[in-house]
Amino acid sequence: MNLPDGYTTDLTAALPLHAVNKAAFPAWLQTQSAPVQAWLAAQRFDGAPGRACSWPDADGRVAGAVLGVEDVRDPFAWAHAPRALPAADWRLQSPLDADAHAALQLGWGLGRYRFARYKTQSVPTARLAADTFDAETFDLLAACVRVRDLVNTPTEHMGPDELEAAARELAQAHGATVAVVAGDELLAQNYPAIHAVGRASHRAPRIIELAWGDAAHPHVAICGKGVCFDTGGLNLKGGAGMRHMKKDMGGAAHALALAGLVMARKLPLRLTLLVAAVENAVGPNALRPGEVIATRKGVSVEIDNTDAEGRLILADALARACELTPDLLLDFATLTGAARIALGPDLPALYANDEALAQDWLAAGQQVRDPLWRMPLWRPYLRYLTSGIADLANSSNTTMAGSVTAALFLERFVEASVRWGHVDVYAWNDSDRPGKPAGGEAQGLRAAYALLKARAAG
Repeated sequence: MNLPDGYTTDLTAALPLHAVNKAAFPAWLQTQSAPVQAWLAAQRFDGAPGRACSWPDADGRVAGAVLGVEDVRDPFAWAHAPRALPAADWRLQSPLDADAHAALQLGWGLGRYRFARYKTQSVPTARLAADTFDAETFDLLAACVRVRDLVNTPTEHMGPDELEAAARELAQAHGATVAVVAGDELLAQNYPAIHAVGRASHRAPRIIELAWGDAAHPHVAICGKGVCFDTGGLNLKGGAGMRHMKKDMGGAAHALALAGLVMARKLPLRLTLLVAAVENAVGPNALRPGEVIATRKGVSVEIDNTDAEGRLILADALARACELTPDLLLDFATLTGAARIALGPDLPALYANDEALAQDWLAAGQQVRDPLWRMPLWRPYLRYLTSGIADLANSSNTTMAGSVTAALFLERFVEASVRWGHVDVYAWNDSDRPGKPAGGEAQGLRAAYALLKARAAG
């Protein structure tokens, strides 16, 4: 196994690392030497979660360290370690079960992460030393890093072309196939909504379709919103709202990463990945408020707001996915600010048209400490999307239930016979926290993988 940076199986210079929770700290402290007890007392270390303290030997060299960790199965409970500890090799002394070991290894990598593509200098961090490491954990880490790197990359270097290249790279690595429909060919092949949103950009809009797996296995389709930059269109965003809109392809990043995980772990599934990739730009031929556009499903949509564009491109992607009659359809999208108002930045909103799917996904999130919160597909709110001249409006003039109405819009393009789950995800950290540096973030991804893994096993 090729180890990522921050990990080593060379134990020769590894220093002892302990992990305690606050309740167990007094008893653990009594097992340590008098100098260590005095040192920790002087540092006022009490085992509180998120804290770390190292101590010296008689010659002043670093001799050992202790971490405050409450939930040992939560990767982020360990994520402070790589940057809080001195830059050395560390081997955990505390006994852990397999799930906690996996959480430690994943949290260590998440805690070390910094987006360094444009940085000329890096800060050395601590390494985790162990006899063996878990390959699945490193695949999970790679998927989380994939999301972060894709989202963090500025649009100059992460447009529709680059999203296509990312899909082709995955396909080549895992023996999948990729088909792309781009530019005006979208109209010829009946993807009119994707074309309408992306037509004003100098970068051609496209639908990217990756296929992998044995036709005899259960079929899972994964869709991702890939708005590589969202100006808002003619309903132009303000400066503050536009500042981080390179992240509006966060749904596509999640979809790509989840597909990569399924393939890397060789789950017995048949997989279709659909990424609608566009730039919502301003230009002479930009989509205008009041226009009526066609969709792949044949539903006409009046444009109430050009800044509600993600649901338009997903409409065509979801319709295409349903044509393939998957056993399960999942989509990820940075769809609404309303979801963030309702649930804040850390908790993705989950919608599902199937009770078992919703409960299984929520349970998977709790199990792997990657939580989501279920929101209702409250169909009476479809009245907010009524159009006087088309089948549907893409937005409404009310500020109420914005995330719900967006999900209801998407549901209109999902066949009732298809089990479907939609995640309205932020894909971003607004500030630095241990294991969660400011910038792109994978949210709900590990839960989705746990869901698919359990269903594949079943």
